[in-house]
Amino acid sequence: MSDEQQDVGVEKQEASKNPLKEITQPFIDLVHAPRALWGINLPYFFEGFVYFGILGYLAMYFSDYVGLNDHMADIMVGVLTWGITFSMFLFGGLADKWGVRRALLIAFVLMIGGRAILAGGSYLGLTIGLWSPLFWVSMLGILLITLGYGMYQPAAYAAVRQFTTPKTAAMGYAMLYALMNLGGWLPTFFSPVRKAIGIPGAFWVYTGITVLALLSTWLILSKRVVRETMERIKAETGVDVSKEDDEGEEGKPKEPFSLIKWFKNHPLADPKFSFFIFCLIPVQTLFAHNWLTLPMYVARAYQGTWIGDNFEVAVNFNPLLIFILVPIVTAVTQKRNVYNMMIAGTFVMALPTFLLALGPSFWTLLGYLVLMTIGEAMWQPRFLQYAAEIAPKGRTGAYMGVAQFPWFLTKVVTSLYAGWFLANYCPKEGKMDTEFMWFVYGLIAISSTVMLILARGWVGKDFKTKADD
Repeated sequence: MSDEQQDVGVEKQEASKNPLKEITQPFIDLVHAPRALWGINLPYFFEGFVYFGILGYLAMYFSDYVGLNDHMADIMVGVLTWGITFSMFLFGGLADKWGVRRALLIAFVLMIGGRAILAGGSYLGLTIGLWSPLFWVSMLGILLITLGYGMYQPAAYAAVRQFTTPKTAAMGYAMLYALMNLGGWLPTFFSPVRKAIGIPGAFWVYTGITVLALLSTWLILSKRVVRETMERIKAETGVDVSKEDDEGEEGKPKEPFSLIKWFKNHPLADPKFSFFIFCLIPVQTLFAHNWLTLPMYVARAYQGTWIGDNFEVAVNFNPLLIFILVPIVTAVTQKRNVYNMMIAGTFVMALPTFLLALGPSFWTLLGYLVLMTIGEAMWQPRFLQYAAEIAPKGRTGAYMGVAQFPWFLTKVVTSLYAGWFLANYCPKEGKMDTEFMWFVYGLIAISSTVMLILARGWVGKDFKTKADD
């Protein structure tokens, strides 16, 4: 046994004797992570603020300003959300080709343009309704946002892989996810802004915040910082990541793109991995309901109450909890088997949906938001880490993009029926039966846990990542 192996064994024994150290050490490692990592985290925080803020208002925007019914308004929100995922599927590999810094900057420029168009459309005095001029202007804005975001998230995760060491990787991925959700909590306080200047005015504010994200990326994630980070990681780990640096074209020449070869070499070619990610679709519908159903459900089912008038508080409570819980849960469970975490996490996430089937009340809503978020914190960051770390060197962005395909399907399918359920069981006017709506959603979500349990002997027995070592 080498000296290095002996040292690792001693560290593991000490960690097992000191659980507090095991929890706090990842946080200590992250504090000492490269400055470039924070050049990713701060803009990601801003982007979480903007993305969740716009998403919470988008169905209402299409309903109240563009003149669509509930069903079509939800479909338009779906066009944005599943359009983003499809864009990742197509353009996730651009970060590998261009370098993460360049991809991030271009992505922000596109998103600024799209959000400005979305914000300004209602001020042009255009006619409203399906296929109207305002409808097409709004869709142009959404198109630019989807193109930008399709490059942005894969590039951000590719950057985390480049700018972390094995000691900081797990917490690096978790903190990126958590900081976006912290930003996603800030729209909680946007109720006065919405009431004062309307939803289009709020969109203008969010466009300005996107400009801040662009500037922070440009200033913090400079070429010098990226270069110094590459050198630091090489000195600490002995691994030369210069071929994956920001100036991707200076590294090894990229092979011509081949869609057939792309799929052939991708984990989706593995039936076990494919089953694993596709069976998560049912529980992921709860994510989609956070913006497709929850805003109008709270505003309508709790109409006349403080929470109904300030629905942003409930809608954006999940991101705050995620920010608090993800680093803690990740630190406690980072050595747990990923597959077992999937089973436990999806069960904890799906089960509280049945609380809402008991009827609208403060306690059922609070219980749903808290318990669902605990479940999300248990499995979602670990899945993102798994998808990023199985990628070969120089292919992280592409892998992150393609691995989002089941999430694309989730957004498509959920957007097709969520508006129908709202119109029939939680209408703007008329009799409500929200209990049945949430009972159906609970049955859908819990099926992911059932499938994972049934496939444990086939998929779970050899399901392992570097994080499990």
